[in-house]
Amino acid sequence: MKDKKLPNDYNLFSLEELTTEANKMIEELENKRDLGNSLDNYQNLIKLNNIIEKKFQKNIQEINEKSKKKISKIIQRNDAKKIK
Repeated sequence: MKDKKLPNDYNLFSLEELTTEANKMIEELENKRDLGNSLDNYQNLIKLNNIIEKKFQKNIQEINEKSKKKISKIIQRNDAKKIK
């Protein structure tokens, strides 16, 4: 699948904005009577879902890294207190 139909700036959107956009696409698909002509819309929704998943995974990695750093600092402070 090519990403021609999706704007390139989706990568700049927040997870909330992307979720809102996906919900709009779902609502449009649900309101259509002739789903035979909706193949492109379904494909775009799948692409958007993939972008959301990647962004979510990236956010999880960032949160994990920040948490590890904070835990490491706390452990270092506790060790420093024990030595004194």
